Amino acid sequence: MSQPKIGVLLVNLGTPAEPTPSSVRQFLKEFLSDKRVIDLPRIVWLPILYGIILTFRPKKVAKNYQKIWTENGSPLLNFSVKQQQKLQALFEQNVESEISDGELPNATFKVSLGMTYGMPSIQSGLDELAEWGADKVVVLPLYPQFSHTTTSSVKDQIDKLESNYGFQLQFINDYHDNAQYIEALKESVASKLGQGKELQVDKLILSLHGIPKRYVSNGDPYQSQCEATAKLLAQELGLQQNQWELCYQSRVGKEEWLTPYLDLRMEQLSAEGVKKIAVLCPGFSVDCLETLEEIAMENKDIFLQNGGESFDYIAALNDTDPHIQMMASLIKQSL
Repeated sequence: MSQPKIGVLLVNLGTPAEPTPSSVRQFLKEFLSDKRVIDLPRIVWLPILYGIILTFRPKKVAKNYQKIWTENGSPLLNFSVKQQQKLQALFEQNVESEISDGELPNATFKVSLGMTYGMPSIQSGLDELAEWGADKVVVLPLYPQFSHTTTSSVKDQIDKLESNYGFQLQFINDYHDNAQYIEALKESVASKLGQGKELQVDKLILSLHGIPKRYVSNGDPYQSQCEATAKLLAQELGLQQNQWELCYQSRVGKEEWLTPYLDLRMEQLSAEGVKKIAVLCPGFSVDCLETLEEIAMENKDIFLQNGGESFDYIAALNDTDPHIQMMASLIKQSL
């Protein structure tokens, strides 16, 4: 019997190639042209995008990227590559033997990487797996909570490209309540702050990326999944209701987004007697602009300038072993 060849495509949002206005402009153009992200009529949105946003915003955003850029480039891409490499190594070490007990004897695996916007593209990741000779490909968008603004954008591209390849495609929609995911989050918090009554801050803030409230009203399950993740994590940590709080970050424009807004809560918490906080972003699988600059710098400053005394940012799961093991289990279960 021939060895089944299983491809794995890890997908994240993407990043500018460089922290420059021109590179950021190209990235924002691709990102904000996606109808899943901005669902306004094109006749309304495109003049705003090209006339205002792509004219004025790239310079400001590029400065923010410059604050977090490393000698290895974009943190999002750097951590994503490490995830790819570690998952590949884990499959080679032991996951194959686990799966071989089931319906895939002696399966071999290859892990590739794709970004919804920018490079490496989703198509380049699928091309790599096709050239390798994959029989089946599991697509894992690294968004724990499903949203049409993120996960469905990946699915849109997969659906357009699928007919170009001869392999079967398996798509993982979300893992917001996956036990290993919650346990990995718990470990990342507990190792730094303790848990239950021993929690070493006044409050743990769980910050997730916001979306317009209208999207949820139209059926997007994102908010309910964010709330489920937060409650499961608080339960595993043994936290009382007054020890944690769910907030939403990164809102733009005048439309109402999911609340409570993180930046407003940063202004209010000290007056409520909350002086020491830690912030975890359980919706981000890797650290990126929205965590390293918006949370660990911008919102930290807001909290401290409004009477806060201590602010800790807890890193994303990134390429930690529990995170990689969770990915392997998700893929194994999907097969």
